Amino acid sequence: MSVAPGRQGAIAFFVTFCVLLVALAVALNVQWVMQSWRQAVPLVLGILVFAAIIAGIIIYTIFLVREIRQNEQKDAFINAVTHELKTPVTSIRLHLETLKSRESAIPEDTRRQFYTVMLEDTDRLMQTIEQVLRAGQFGKTLLHKERVDLVALTDECIALTRTRRHLTKPQLRRVAFAGDDRPAEILGDPSALRAAIVNLLDNAVKYSGETIEVSVEAGVIGDWGVVRVTDRGAGFTPAEGARLFKRFYRVPGALTQRIKGTGLGLFIVHNTATQHGGRASASSPGPGKGATFVFEIPAAPAQPAA
Repeated sequence: MSVAPGRQGAIAFFVTFCVLLVALAVALNVQWVMQSWRQAVPLVLGILVFAAIIAGIIIYTIFLVREIRQNEQKDAFINAVTHELKTPVTSIRLHLETLKSRESAIPEDTRRQFYTVMLEDTDRLMQTIEQVLRAGQFGKTLLHKERVDLVALTDECIALTRTRRHLTKPQLRRVAFAGDDRPAEILGDPSALRAAIVNLLDNAVKYSGETIEVSVEAGVIGDWGVVRVTDRGAGFTPAEGARLFKRFYRVPGALTQRIKGTGLGLFIVHNTATQHGGRASASSPGPGKGATFVFEIPAAPAQPAA
């Protein structure tokens, strides 16, 4: 996420100020050593005190810069959520006002079209609200784990994403999985897992650009249930890949800045995997070359024979 010019200036100021304070402390320390080099106790105490002062200045500056960046991310998140909430609400209100003022003059087909649009906007609102609520509930709610068919759950999420995004099967499809030839069962909370997989798919579709071609694999490899999502979209650098699953983080760039979002989708994916004892990872050949996201959950133990 890029930092606003005003906050960039603040960061530069505090970093420069820290460097000057450290340089001053070092100069005073050198002078103290030169004056007290024959006295062991004052010399050692002076070095320790100056070292503590320098460490304190550096740590304080690091936390200050981190706080500035976190505030920037929170501001961007608030703006994104506001837009994600305001846009569908405005659309719903416009359609309702049209229906109210011209109900008798609107043909039945047009009315049905209006209802469809309003339902889609409502789904978009609910999705945004669920993301925000789920992101704030990690660690506060207990998971209700049960045996889940990972392939069936993935197919359900694919069908839901196709409907929401108006996609065809070639644009979003599940492909053959080169894993173990056994039932793909895992132990997990179906609701949490469904939200994580939908966020993975939604992320791949949003960042695919104009040409959407997303392939999904699901199955079991060894002790792990695996969902692998591959797209041909924006991609990212290795340095950005390490930050993708952090709260509010979005990859900088012309394409990504045009895409609206809360910055919580991959954060939810990562935390859901962690809560289930699993892991989430991402890889990309580079910007503009697509990406692969892997969601792994421990496989369920085999059921004893009857």
